Amino acid sequence: MLEMYKKVVFENYANFSGRARRQEYWMFFLLNIIISFVLGFVAGLISPSLVIIANVYSLAVLLPGIAVGVRRMHDVGKSGWFILIPFYNLYLCCIEGEKGPNQYGADPKNQLEEINEIGKE
Repeated sequence: MLEMYKKVVFENYANFSGRARRQEYWMFFLLNIIISFVLGFVAGLISPSLVIIANVYSLAVLLPGIAVGVRRMHDVGKSGWFILIPFYNLYLCCIEGEKGPNQYGADPKNQLEEINEIGKE
């Protein structure tokens, strides 16, 4: 879970191209919520003026959050702009991505199969 979080935040900080599996998206979302809550709670207990730490963290992960959301939309075959449609984007984040490559890149779930198929050609 932490490896996936590091992959999204550090390796793909502002990468809006390609595709992201459901697992990658939801693990990032879950860990982001947990870290934000813990930072806000602990900072609020110590001193209410320290809540700015949680706000700075939220701003730091805003761009990777948008990027993983756009890549998730790509995985289901939609443009990244679909992330702006309130309830439809939640539906799209929950459904399974398109099987095989699409216009946004290789299938992140079955990359090994695609490599084998390319080798056969």
